This record gives sequence, structure tokens and C-alpha cells, in this order.
Amino acid sequence: MGTLSLYTAETKRFTKRRFTRFFVLGLVLVLGAISVGMFFTNQKSTPEVVAAAEKEAEASFQRDLAMSVEQNKICAIQPECTQWTPTREDYQAEWYMPSTFNFKKHFGAMATTLAALLAVLAFVLGASFVGAEWSSGGMMNLLLWRPQRIKVLSTKLAALLVVLTGITVVLSAVWTGIFAVIANLRGTLDGMTSGAWQSMLLMELRGLVLVLVFGAVGFGLASIGRHTAVAMGAAIAVVVLFQFGLGTVLAMAQVSYAEKYLIPTWVAAWMDKSYKITDWNAPCLNSATGCEPPTMTIEWPAAGGLFAVTVAAVIAAAMWTLRSRDIT
Repeated sequence: MGTLSLYTAETKRFTKRRFTRFFVLGLVLVLGAISVGMFFTNQKSTPEVVAAAEKEAEASFQRDLAMSVEQNKICAIQPECTQWTPTREDYQAEWYMPSTFNFKKHFGAMATTLAALLAVLAFVLGASFVGAEWSSGGMMNLLLWRPQRIKVLSTKLAALLVVLTGITVVLSAVWTGIFAVIANLRGTLDGMTSGAWQSMLLMELRGLVLVLVFGAVGFGLASIGRHTAVAMGAAIAVVVLFQFGLGTVLAMAQVSYAEKYLIPTWVAAWMDKSYKITDWNAPCLNSATGCEPPTMTIEWPAAGGLFAVTVAAVIAAAMWTLRSRDIT
């Protein structure tokens, strides 16, 4: 009963924080702006739109054809000049059509965008949730009332992850519905079979896992440093040193498959189920289509394993630090 009351108290504490509410509201506004932008920058492929695109493609072909005739006359009297005549197949109507939102083809990128934004939200909220209590002395007061340190920290983490799960599930459902409407009004839902919907759902579930990973890591880092700034500083260090700095060094050193050392590669592999890396520094390989650079593919289980090890290490360090250090 005591653990349940502590969990309830921590859940209320997290959800009632003004920082939590304002940050979530800010994210909702950003998502709203993205949705509105996607609605107005796409257009449904009506027969009138297709006919206009066909007309524009034909006009471009005729204009370039006339220009090529004049240029070929000049080229005929010049040495080492190659004549060129355009063909109608080079002017497809689809290239002249406005953008249209194909749900099956384009929603994956939108799901990844939502997961990335929610992951940032989770990291910041997770770090501030425990970091602010250390800074204000609230954690010390709580541990006087609840001296079971590991139980207190694990209950806080559980409350954080459950709330993040709720936020992610709700926003993912709304996000999917909004873009289904956009596709219906400004694009197409063609090809969305039961299997396609299942694939989208699994992608959003992987997005949920990504959000929980970032939330747990932010929580753990702030707990280890006993301050929100520690987690934020670690995040900045990772981005600046291990992303831009390491990426630059690896590129200069011409390291094979340098992308595999960068975090976005593993996030992309997790969200898209696989990510192919090309080693542009290695000698090309002979193939049926010619000389091609070697490639390697990172699969989603490998990315998931990396995330699991990272979370386990950070949370274990946070638990050990809380248990071994004085509460000051």
C-alpha cells in the first residue's frame, strides 16, 4: 500500500509540474505547426491537376526541343561537340505535379519526426523531474520520510515512464489520425492494407521504446549528478563531441563505415528496421552493375540491444550512486 501511495504521489508530482505542462504544450504547438504546413503544401491529384501537369510537361518538351534544334545546328560546325535531342519520355507529368501526401510512402518520416521530438521531450522532462528535486532539497526531505532509497528512485522512474507512455500513445494516435485526414484530403490512402497499418503500428511502438529510452537516460544522468544541468551538459557533450567532433575526426581519418559510430545511425536503424552504411573510403567492388563501394547494414535488433545496454548501465549507475553516496 505504501509503494502504491508513493507511486500515486510521484505521478501527481510529475504531471502537475508547470515545467512538464508548458513543455508538453510547446511540443503540441510545434506538432500543430508541422501538421498545418503539411496540409497546405500538399494537394490532391485530381484529374484537373494531372491534366495541368501533362500540359506543362508537353510545353517544356516542345520548348527544349526547339532549343535543341538551334543548338545542334551550331554544334554541327564545331569540333568535339555532342548533339542532343530530348525525347518525350524525359518529361513525365508527375515531375510537374504539386506535392501530394501519400500516406503509405510518407507517414514513416512523420512517425520518426514525432518519435524524435518526443524523445527530446522525454529526456528533458526525465532529467528535470529528478534533478529539480535534488537542487531544491525535495529529495532529501522525501528520503527522510521514505528512507528506502532504491524504492524511492525506482518508483519515481516508474511514474515517469508510465506518464511518458501515456503522452506518447495519445499523441501518436492523434498524429496518425491527423495525417490520415491530410492524406484523404490532400493526397491518397491507397495501398493501406491491414498489413500496412500493422507495419505503421509497429513503427510507432518502436518510437515509444525510443521515447522511454531517452526518458530513462535523462532521469538516470540527472540522478547521478544530482542536478538537471548534469544531464543537459552530458547531452550537449554527446552532440558536440561525439557527433560533430567525432564525425569530423572519423571523416578526416577516413575510417571505414564511420557512420556506425554516430547515434543518429542507430536511431534510424531502430525506427526503419535497418540502415545501410556505405564505405566511400574503401576500394569499390565489382558487381553486375559496375564498380560499387562496399556497404554494411545495421538491423533493428542490434540497435535495440545497444539502447538496452545503455539504459541498464545508466540506471544501474544511478541506483548505485544513490545507495553509496550521502544524501547532501
